[in-house]
Amino acid sequence: MTEFKIEKNRFKRYLYLVLGIINVIMGFIGIFVPVWPTTIFLILAAWFFVRSSEKHYQWLIKNKMFGKMIRNYREFKGITHESRRNSIIILWVTLGISAFFVDILWVRILLACVGIAVSWHLLALHTLTDEEIAKLNDENTIIE
Repeated sequence: MTEFKIEKNRFKRYLYLVLGIINVIMGFIGIFVPVWPTTIFLILAAWFFVRSSEKHYQWLIKNKMFGKMIRNYREFKGITHESRRNSIIILWVTLGISAFFVDILWVRILLACVGIAVSWHLLALHTLTDEEIAKLNDENTIIE
């Protein structure tokens, strides 16, 4: 069970809340921008919300778009096979399109390096087992 450490200092509590909201927005942008991370911003948002607002934390964890992603990473430090495959395909297609429209060699090399690094990270993550996926899909699972 998540232990809420709501900040007693009002200024810090509101600062954490604002930072949590900013991280949710940054994570949302990451869904559409290929080299912009999504999960790390959402994990940071959850961290800020645990310290500022149980209501916002529960919204984030139960959110249809973000909730599973955060729970996958928080509970199992992994992703599904389908998520990995789709992420790598989208990554390389968008990087390829970007490289096609850029005539600067060092930018193309940078795009390739970013693609390799992100692919490496995705491949290094734990692949969720059927049991772990079932646990995450179980609506009766207690969300901590």
